[in-house]
Amino acid sequence: MRSSRTSKVPKSKDLSPMGCIRTGFRKSDLKQSFVDSLFCNLGRVPIAATDHDRYTALALAVRDRVLKQGVRTLETFCEQDARVVSYLSAEFLPGPHLANNLLSLGITEQTRNAVSELNCDFEAMLDQEEEPGLGNGGLGRLASCFMDSLATLEVPAIGYGIRYEFGIFDQEIRDGRQVEITDKWLRFGNPWEIARPEHTYEVKFGGTTENYTDENGNYRVQWHPKTVVKGVAYDTPILGYRVGTCNRLRLWKAEAVESFDFAAFNHGDYYRAVEDKVVSENITKVLYPNDEVAQGKTLRLQQQYFFVACSLQDMIRVHLFLGRRLDQFHEKWAVQLNDTHPAIAIAELMRLLIDEHNMDWETAWHVTKNTCAYTNHTLLPEALEKWPVELFQRLLPRHLEIIYELNHRFLAEVQEAFGNDPDRLGRMSLIDESGKRYVRMANLATVGSHKVNGVARLHSDLLKQTVLRDFAEMWPEKFCNVTNGVTPRRFMALSNPPLANLITDHAGDGWLYDLTKLKALEPLADDTKFQKQWLKVKLTAKKKLAGLIQQRTGQVVDPKSMFDIQVKRIHEYKRQHLNVLHIIALYNRIKKDPTVSIAPRTFIFGGKAAPGYYMAKLMIRLITGVAEVVNHDPDVNGRLKVVFFPDFNVKNAEPIYPAADLSEQISLAGKEASGTGNMKFSMNGALTIGTLDGANVEIREEVGAENFFLFGLTAKEVFEMKANGYNPQPYLHADGELSDVLNLISNGVFSRGDRSLFRPLVDSLRYDDHYLLAADFRSYLDAQSKVSAAYSNPEVWTRMSILNVARIGKFSSDRSIQEYCDTIWNVQPVIVD
Repeated sequence: MRSSRTSKVPKSKDLSPMGCIRTGFRKSDLKQSFVDSLFCNLGRVPIAATDHDRYTALALAVRDRVLKQGVRTLETFCEQDARVVSYLSAEFLPGPHLANNLLSLGITEQTRNAVSELNCDFEAMLDQEEEPGLGNGGLGRLASCFMDSLATLEVPAIGYGIRYEFGIFDQEIRDGRQVEITDKWLRFGNPWEIARPEHTYEVKFGGTTENYTDENGNYRVQWHPKTVVKGVAYDTPILGYRVGTCNRLRLWKAEAVESFDFAAFNHGDYYRAVEDKVVSENITKVLYPNDEVAQGKTLRLQQQYFFVACSLQDMIRVHLFLGRRLDQFHEKWAVQLNDTHPAIAIAELMRLLIDEHNMDWETAWHVTKNTCAYTNHTLLPEALEKWPVELFQRLLPRHLEIIYELNHRFLAEVQEAFGNDPDRLGRMSLIDESGKRYVRMANLATVGSHKVNGVARLHSDLLKQTVLRDFAEMWPEKFCNVTNGVTPRRFMALSNPPLANLITDHAGDGWLYDLTKLKALEPLADDTKFQKQWLKVKLTAKKKLAGLIQQRTGQVVDPKSMFDIQVKRIHEYKRQHLNVLHIIALYNRIKKDPTVSIAPRTFIFGGKAAPGYYMAKLMIRLITGVAEVVNHDPDVNGRLKVVFFPDFNVKNAEPIYPAADLSEQISLAGKEASGTGNMKFSMNGALTIGTLDGANVEIREEVGAENFFLFGLTAKEVFEMKANGYNPQPYLHADGELSDVLNLISNGVFSRGDRSLFRPLVDSLRYDDHYLLAADFRSYLDAQSKVSAAYSNPEVWTRMSILNVARIGKFSSDRSIQEYCDTIWNVQPVIVD
């Protein structure tokens, strides 16, 4: 049933449109729209326009065409009364929008020609776009890949998140160390977002609760908050590739309910006059405050609840506007919790239904469980979020009451299913009472969702065997796997146009819709002419990256050397330091025998360390210290080069993936949930050296074991080794080369003689080695020898590279989203004209 109000609203197709020029795709239309935007939106004349003015004018011109599809999409979804996917994520890393929207609209070349005729540099305009730094790494980029695929598959969807004023920090390297610079991505505004001040919601914090009985004799609770802030919506259109669908990314900004206290101002208390504004806006000021201190923990929980509360209120508003009943909410909304950050949605949806809309508990719980689904992204127990009970009590007292009641009912179910097993009850409880009391968010998300999925087959299996084993034993039907994927539009067509064009010439243009069509390249893997074309494309990408490396770091690298690349968040479990140990081993071989045969190789690192993660920052310092020595030692004679490429993000990644010869995916088996960089590298023809971890397992199965350089322990072997009391010392004593490498580091060779600088890192490897570098070192070096041998034969290497691309079709995010639609969300595409 739909509200009669919807029938009175004019349809976009019935209105006199904005004009064919303003939304047309002809070159003349685009030229006129660009000039109009420059004059009418920015008030600029061409002679006075800056590069950023020209970018903004072009972005606004393209946005007009995108929004026309967005309006029609919204109308169609309402007409069809469609079920909508609501993707809740604390992170989104969409990357630059302009080039992506031009690609999706199919007007890149028309636009390039249009602005060229106006004497504008198209590439320079694209380069002006600030990257929205709304995420930390893979989690946020995955969310954005999924938004791209949802629109491309014409699935009704909305993404909900936080409009951080300052995103993930910009990274500079000074004196070999990471320095964090404020990411002021909004300093020039954002032409892609539209403020929606009419869509604001109050979000409560703190205070007390009061129990009472309503006029019908029902038990009710009233929350009396201490503070209230306002959430304001900002919408960014997310366009599907060559389809009519344009979904929305809705981000929330925190504001004060009253931004200015005039009475305080009149009394001369100028600070208090704006205090509410300052305190309220802090909630969405910065991505991931340092939660090592109490204030940081409070702010992070505030952020998570803030965006969830706004999002659920928004969904309920739309649901009621369309004349639907709230007990049917789960029939029209599929809410996906992207990790535990939005897990408070379980308690908040219960609160809204029970307290605000007077629904009984059983019905509200039925609606909540059938609305929500949870994606787990980690096997690291320390990464499963939990919040001190006292913090919850202080910040969200009503939610703690709801969680207590949920826990009481849930543990009764557990006891009924498994008997009186105190250990099991303690593990499964929503409250950790083993010491200081905590609310376990992963347990809450699991109990309150109808489906729980991992993000790679190995990860999903380990999830059921380890951190969520008790829940999988209780509800085996609740658990499933959806292996991650990435969008080929951004990470092939946009990042690597020469490769995309070569593929299209030989496999047709349908592969960007259906990546499995890359299989058509398999017969060409042994074709000499095609191999030469392939090598030419790769060399072009390497020359481009070499130019950027010189521009950003001053380092000159040889594009004809092997580009061995590891770019990802810096973390001990990702083992960038294992890569460095290999480099030092090669360097030490050269120092012992300068005539030794070592194929030229350029090692390229990139990634950010969390500001409070000391060991990760020390790993960056080790990389730059090794680079300082290796790059300037005449004995090396150009055979080895080490580069740290600063400020790795989506925009900077686009020239990196196409240039890689070798992709380093060397995390300790059983630690990486999936990984998506491994997919992006393979899509661009890099070969992988890696462990059987995360999606590496499935990539190896798809591309062929013979086209993958495998090394290291399996997840089962890691578990057994740790269970038996792993000690790195026997490996150090048995492997003289490993001992020599650690001695070089500890003796100050890579720290300008400072023997104390890297002591914490070396000591951790010698006496703890939590991530088993010593156990995997020799296997890793042996695999690297096989890499060098294969690379020395260009025909063999190129064949392997072609087959990696030809067989990578499974890892499109389109396939991932189709699996979510079929197995978790039960949603159907809606065709938009």
